[in-house]
Amino acid sequence: MTEKQKVLVKEKLAPEGVELLKKEGFDVDLGLDWSPEEFMEKIGDYQALIVRSATKVTAEVIEAGKKLRVVGRAGVGIDNVDVKEATKRGIIVVNAPASNVLTAAEHTIAMMMACARNIPQAHAALKEGRWERSKYSGVELAEKTLGIIGLGRIGFLVAERARGLKMNVIAYDPFVPAERFHELGLERADKVDKVYRVSDFITIHLPKNAETLGFVDDAAFAKMKDGVRVINVARGGIIDEEALARALESGKVTAAAVDVYPTEPTTDDILFKYDNVVATPHLGASTKEAQLRAGTQVAEQVALALNGQFAPNAVNIPLVAGEEADELMPHLKVCELLGNLLVQIAEGPIDAIEVTYGGVIGRYDTRILTHGVLQGMLADKVEGEVNFVNVMGIAEERGITVKETKQPAAVDFLNLITVTTRDSKGELSVSGTALGPKHQPRFVKVFRQDVDIVPAPHMVFLRYDDVPGMIGKIGTKMGEFGINIAQMSVGRTVVDHKAVMGLTLDTPMSQEMLDELVSSCGLHDGKRVTL
Repeated sequence: MTEKQKVLVKEKLAPEGVELLKKEGFDVDLGLDWSPEEFMEKIGDYQALIVRSATKVTAEVIEAGKKLRVVGRAGVGIDNVDVKEATKRGIIVVNAPASNVLTAAEHTIAMMMACARNIPQAHAALKEGRWERSKYSGVELAEKTLGIIGLGRIGFLVAERARGLKMNVIAYDPFVPAERFHELGLERADKVDKVYRVSDFITIHLPKNAETLGFVDDAAFAKMKDGVRVINVARGGIIDEEALARALESGKVTAAAVDVYPTEPTTDDILFKYDNVVATPHLGASTKEAQLRAGTQVAEQVALALNGQFAPNAVNIPLVAGEEADELMPHLKVCELLGNLLVQIAEGPIDAIEVTYGGVIGRYDTRILTHGVLQGMLADKVEGEVNFVNVMGIAEERGITVKETKQPAAVDFLNLITVTTRDSKGELSVSGTALGPKHQPRFVKVFRQDVDIVPAPHMVFLRYDDVPGMIGKIGTKMGEFGINIAQMSVGRTVVDHKAVMGLTLDTPMSQEMLDELVSSCGLHDGKRVTL
């Protein structure tokens, strides 16, 4: 009996997420109260680790986790996970990037309203017995200009809500094409300086990395309108807090709203002394709904990774999102099947492949599909764990070279994927596509011949001379073996009168049966394939 894989949940997770993992057949342990020493001592027993933001998954933790296959972060950021070290060891890192998108956007709007109308300050004064109505007069949002720096999912939702409040919205994001701004009905700033120059409110929605640390500094504040209000619900450190403090003191910034800090938790941040700063303790993702989504989404991703399936939210494999995902991901299974098929019908080892993408998918970054081909070729065929993180490295270690080719159109199909190699008999190619609303995988070329067959667990591919009576001979022999043919497809060439037959079978065929079939029916050869 196969031993169950074990998942350690190190921090509080929505009960629904824990139950999901148990229903998937994993043993789940809660280590919420474990000391650092206990954690390091026990982590070696687990295939998966789930954390939130408090647990630091360092190189030392990863080294101690000898069995780790996946690390899940129940939230958006992955600042507390050493992704580079995990990738080096073939560990998939997943998160829940959509879990708090709506919640963070709503908190941004709430913070903007709070600093526009001085709500926290007026509330505190009244609680302390002071009626200071005139002191806390604010400004309206309607007809004001909101500048958004970073137009990702959260930035877009903020823009959508701000437009509902009748605000003018301008956004800066060099990685979003102009067409997307037009689709969203937003003004696009070619340079961030324009956002600084025209905005009454500025909100930051950038990821935290070496390029964005201290992004909004003294120079940035100098370019802003006098009396601007600034909001940060993204990541601490993106706004230089000392520069913001100077802007508050000079009056350049009338008010600020801050939810995130360079060091957390904190109760003595430099900004807390200013009455015109609205501060919350990193509440951007703190709603019941967001915590539920984070828990269930990360559990789903961890389960996929542990079951050897593609986890869409993995952060250390080629990223696929939005429109690209809609076009590419239905073909990922096709690519895995093609790789698996190719390695089973090739004569001898494969040392090079070329993957050709024809049609619509050729317009996109197809690296994830190429990873899928290699996954199909190498999984369960080489020693050790093979997954979408380490498969390219494993291919390189084995001297397998990989080339991608793109073609603008695919003859006969909207999209076509062809994997080509050379074996001892010359060039060998297999092709496939995904058809219909359910994106059903189909093999459409095998052994350099056109076929049309749905992949199945048990298959046989036969090569023979295209002469009358061959289909009957093969069918009769299969009947003698007691093997039912579920599907048959024949491809042939008129020039040399060669044919390829693909069969899907209800039960597997032994090598002895295949040898007898080839010999008795006068076939050139045959290959059993297990998918």
